Amino acid sequence: MAETKLYDVFVIGGGINGCGIARDAVGRGYSVFLAEMNDLASGTSSWSSKLIHGGLRYLEHYEFRLVREALSEREVLLANAPHIIWPLRFVLPHHKGLRPAWLLRLGLFLYDHIGKRKLLPATTTVDLKDSAMGKPLKPLFSKGFEYSDCWVNDARLVVLNARDAAERGAEIRTRTEVVSAERKDGTWEVTVEDRATGARETVHARLMVNAGGPWVDHILTGVVGRNDAQNVRLVQGSHIVVPKLHAHDRAYIFQNADGRIIFALPYEEDFTLIGTTDQDYKGDPKEVAITDAEIEYLCAAASEYFAKPVERSSIVWTYSGVRPLYDDGASAAQEATRDYVLKPDPAEGAPLINIFGGKITTYRRLAESMLDLIEDRLGKKSACWTHRAALPGGDFAVHDFDAEVDRLIKDYPFLAANQARRYMRHYGSRARVLLGQARALEDLGQEFGHDLYAAEVDYLIAQEWAVEAADVLWRRTKRGLRLDASQVAKLEAYMVEKRAV
Repeated sequence: MAETKLYDVFVIGGGINGCGIARDAVGRGYSVFLAEMNDLASGTSSWSSKLIHGGLRYLEHYEFRLVREALSEREVLLANAPHIIWPLRFVLPHHKGLRPAWLLRLGLFLYDHIGKRKLLPATTTVDLKDSAMGKPLKPLFSKGFEYSDCWVNDARLVVLNARDAAERGAEIRTRTEVVSAERKDGTWEVTVEDRATGARETVHARLMVNAGGPWVDHILTGVVGRNDAQNVRLVQGSHIVVPKLHAHDRAYIFQNADGRIIFALPYEEDFTLIGTTDQDYKGDPKEVAITDAEIEYLCAAASEYFAKPVERSSIVWTYSGVRPLYDDGASAAQEATRDYVLKPDPAEGAPLINIFGGKITTYRRLAESMLDLIEDRLGKKSACWTHRAALPGGDFAVHDFDAEVDRLIKDYPFLAANQARRYMRHYGSRARVLLGQARALEDLGQEFGHDLYAAEVDYLIAQEWAVEAADVLWRRTKRGLRLDASQVAKLEAYMVEKRAV
């Protein structure tokens, strides 16, 4: 009988925290097994506002440590993944009936100076009466401020962490559900089930990390067998996508009379993304969906500022996710802390460490904090390393993106400029792996629509754990915004055929 491998670390959850921890741990020399019950980034990690930011509004709640850490991480992540993360300037119009201008200036001064800002430009004042940024807005908004944050392709950030972890030796299993986990003889005996075939296997590990996101308490009760797990406050956040509302490349941040803010963000070239909401959620996280009240709220909040009202009829897509915030007893959902909490399980035997809360911006720092706890329990192997390690495809300088696009077109002259740019935005230098020896568009195989070719789908299946059409259309790419039902059906049929081979 073959000897069962004993892993150092077993990670439950293939969101940004789970994949970030797996990557950091395997890079330090630990053996790692990660199980995700669905697709990578299929939960909270793909339903964010797509921002790497400090969280300007968190300053009002005195979350200075969180904001400082997040701001310092912006440029670390930007340097490590300049293909999927890029600078974005935000316009904050001054609303005379809400926060006074002096308070906005003070907040932005702190925002500029409490983090380690070197690559991103500082805050400036904007005359909205005479600038392009003021044209889409109502005439009553005459003054504003412009500051820096970053955009991120959130689902691709998750996948690239998993890809790097796998290349360093981690075992990454998607559509693999953890059925049970028991402490036996000082280690974890974990039963996992392949959700496609129903096949089960047993995995042994010295330490387990519960990075289940909205399901973290469920894992404690249903998998580990604890009956006292009530640590998470589920908060629903929803977004709407409409046709592009302005021609310039800036984003907007709007204040609302209820004290909240929303963003209006340039999205996938031809769209504007508007969000998010904050309301407590009591149901099953997999059933979360935008409500009529949230749609009305977002349309009304954006229409307060834009000269052309945002109508429900203009919405082309919506998405909704559940944030698993640590339940700190805050009275309102928007006041609950976005900071992360790592809680070791008090039971004796094999260690279990649970993750509550967190932001996509601070996932790498969360992973480092988790590794501190792992080192305390398993012994130290090597030092921190992810702060200067490019994610797959991100091995070029922050300001060289356009030059990299030009080089890709030079190497593959049959590519249209927008197609080359999209490949570089998704895959960075690894676009050349996807394109291989192609010398014409025909070499990329079947086209499913809007420059989605078989070569890209094959790459995503082979390299990025894509199994179903939704994996390709809504997480690895956003071609789902453009393909019609017949094109989606062709893609699904192609992927079913690939699975059968």
